[in-house]
Amino acid sequence: MNKRETSTTTGGVGVTGLLGVAFIVLKLAGVINWSWVWVLCPFWGGLALCIVFFLAILVYAVIRDHKNRKRMERRRKEKE
Repeated sequence: MNKRETSTTTGGVGVTGLLGVAFIVLKLAGVINWSWVWVLCPFWGGLALCIVFFLAILVYAVIRDHKNRKRMERRRKEKE
């Protein structure tokens, strides 16, 4: 009988993780004089971009809904 050995690799550290660790090391070594907010940006930056994206979609939906309601009101008034 043949036994197949399968090896799976998952995840690992991504580009933003490596960048974050590099920024932390540079900050602690005194090479860069950035605020900790910017040093840690690779860790929270992606989340912030997602939040901004969804907020933009929400604002668009609210504006579109408002315009549709105004148009429907105008049509009702025209029919009367």
